[in-house]
Amino acid sequence: MEKSERDGGTRNVDVCGPFHGVDDQVTVDIDSLTSSVESMMSQNLMMSDKACIFKVPYILRRHSEKAYTPNAFSIGPWHRHHPLMKSTEKVKLKYLKGLLCRRSASITLKELIKSTGEIEKEARSCYAGPIDVGVGVFVRMLVIDGCFLIELFRKDRYNHLREDDDPIFNMSCMLQYLYHDLILVENQIPWLVLEHLFKMTAEPGNTTTLAQLALPFFRNIFPSNPPSKVPSNQGPKHLLDLLRNWLVLSSGEEKDGQIGWELIPSVTNLVDAGINLEVGESRSILDIKFENGVLEIPKLLVQETTEVIIRNLISYEQCSPKCTDRITSYAVLLDNLINTTKDMDTFTSSGIIDNWLNPDEATQFFNKLYQDAYLKKYYYLELCQDVNKYYRRRFPRWHALLMRNYFGTPWAIVSLFAAATLLILTIVQTIFTIVK
Repeated sequence: MEKSERDGGTRNVDVCGPFHGVDDQVTVDIDSLTSSVESMMSQNLMMSDKACIFKVPYILRRHSEKAYTPNAFSIGPWHRHHPLMKSTEKVKLKYLKGLLCRRSASITLKELIKSTGEIEKEARSCYAGPIDVGVGVFVRMLVIDGCFLIELFRKDRYNHLREDDDPIFNMSCMLQYLYHDLILVENQIPWLVLEHLFKMTAEPGNTTTLAQLALPFFRNIFPSNPPSKVPSNQGPKHLLDLLRNWLVLSSGEEKDGQIGWELIPSVTNLVDAGINLEVGESRSILDIKFENGVLEIPKLLVQETTEVIIRNLISYEQCSPKCTDRITSYAVLLDNLINTTKDMDTFTSSGIIDNWLNPDEATQFFNKLYQDAYLKKYYYLELCQDVNKYYRRRFPRWHALLMRNYFGTPWAIVSLFAAATLLILTIVQTIFTIVK
């Protein structure tokens, strides 16, 4: 017998007995349930070690749904059923047809499909989530999407490949859609597929690599152009991973992250305390340095796609067990430095941030950038400690106060000089009076 929590009475619970039609009695088939759970446990419960394309967790997606959803172009299987993506399928097919019809192309569509089918299983294992299409549909999608991307990068590099009626390079909105859609973590196809198709359709004697062809397409995302020689210690997993590799590997000396993190004052308070800001010359936005009272930060272009690329890079780091927290650390540091529109104005006036948004929108963007993201290791902990140590010193603060209040404008300097001259003359007059 068991007390009822609802009304203080009693009820019979017979987990193995027959069902008698009483509301509070249940029948459970223990053997059936045991067999069902054992069957579920017998499945492969581990994520593939090749998984590199992830569904964005809801806890991150809820902060900005539009930052993870393509506007016009679906790449890969997860957004292909979206109604807005149907209109651009013809563009992909036009690019595929143009690639196959080019005189220098010595490959047939049948050969592309057959060879891609041989790596279908490996490509499927790159997705950390279910793919609700069969082998044939999946291979067709890989060929169409992969050849579209390769042809897009080639046309971006070589103007003579563009037709007069090219639907992308003749319409600015199409390029804007692509700058957004191709950097989404859910909107990727494996690099191994792109590399495979690129080699099959390459022109004889052309030594340009796929990475060298793809990176310049994204030159509008960051202010500095990608290097001609791409730094790499291993092949990228997909386009988003290629961009992350470029940022991380071109940031100079690789530093180890440290457990824990330390807050630093906002940039306005740092400047008031005598810390100077300088625009860093590094190609990577991650290469932030502090030395002898100078905080050096590479220039950052803040536009509509800036939030998209940083959010997706953070989501990629959060989902991938093999990624370090470099981009997430960068977002944490900027959030520390930018708290108000005055902080944003300080950065823009120093030339570090080129802001194309409303100051309030840009400030909110940095304040909400890494919400609900977990930081395993912080890559700017030592820098923050050095900044705080310098910030607590009195002399730099007094020096900055003196320069701001008494030497900030030409009139202030003239007034101070006049006051000093008057004081000296008064002292001299007093001395002569005493001597007489």
